[in-house]
Amino acid sequence: MKSNYDILGNHIRLIDTRNRESITDRVLGINIDKFFMPSVANVIGTDLSKYKLITKRKFACNPMHVGRDERLPVALYDEEEPAIVSPAYFMFEVIDNRILNEDYLMMWFRRPEFDRICWLHTDGSVRGGITWDDICRLELPIPPIEKQIEIVNSYKAITKRIALKQKINDNLESMLTAVYFEQFYSSKASEYTKLSDLMVFGNGKSRPKTNGTIPVYGGNGVLSYTDKYNAENTVLIGRVGAYCGSVYLEQSICWVSDNAIFAKSKITNDEFFDYFLLKGLNLFNHHVGTGQQLLTQDILNNIEVPKPDIEQIGLFNMKAKSVFETISANKCEIIRLKKLSDLLLARLAS
Repeated sequence: MKSNYDILGNHIRLIDTRNRESITDRVLGINIDKFFMPSVANVIGTDLSKYKLITKRKFACNPMHVGRDERLPVALYDEEEPAIVSPAYFMFEVIDNRILNEDYLMMWFRRPEFDRICWLHTDGSVRGGITWDDICRLELPIPPIEKQIEIVNSYKAITKRIALKQKINDNLESMLTAVYFEQFYSSKASEYTKLSDLMVFGNGKSRPKTNGTIPVYGGNGVLSYTDKYNAENTVLIGRVGAYCGSVYLEQSICWVSDNAIFAKSKITNDEFFDYFLLKGLNLFNHHVGTGQQLLTQDILNNIEVPKPDIEQIGLFNMKAKSVFETISANKCEIIRLKKLSDLLLARLAS
């Protein structure tokens, strides 16, 4: 162990505060990018008093799918109002933030090397879980607190810029969503058609083990990057698990993994209309299965939608193409900034 390294268990402790007084019904999950998000699990009829109550500056992690996703979904909660997370999650806090800063620790959790080490510690179950004891045995560098805060401030300057660009993109996409609904849902439809008449679906394949710059899409968006592709200018749909029905648009080449389905238009060269159509259908509600949610091509093919006007599709795609040029430019800037943040994360171990 390097001189400034210590085991994580010396600096964190489990906490188990339950929602017994029904303080909130806002259920959160954690995505593989290590951010809290609204849970997609069906909790109707569930006793939420058994869920864990998380408050500001506390951590939560999902230890159950590390082997499958090759990442430990862990996040630092930083909102004023409390929320609840699954009883199966580990919830923990820093013992003394005069020694270890919470934001610095979260930076360490974001390192790809941290996920690789967690993956090596997973058990032999189908999904590959990790134990609390294994997490506590992990090592990390703990420089003086002043140095930690300096590193955190540099990292936050980059991530705030990323968040600004992403917010601009979200606003542009929201604007197009409004245009889409106004153009195609302004009056009651007199005719309906099936999705199979508008687009063709196909399943992805196991992601390559090679590295590169081409995005690999799973059910929760971009999982990793490779040097191979099996789709281009397509809409991606989460196929299995809690993220089935999630919809993404990739205008360039990509690899579609076996956790996703791709969609290609039968009537136009652009995929903008398809993207907004599929996003508006709340596809998660069409899944089958309870323990493991699943969307299939057959389900998608048979969903009925108002029959669109081909000319109107062309006009909408023209508007969307112009807006997505700005979105794409912002995405390029986000990628550049993420490379800077990744470089900063990599230097934590030096």
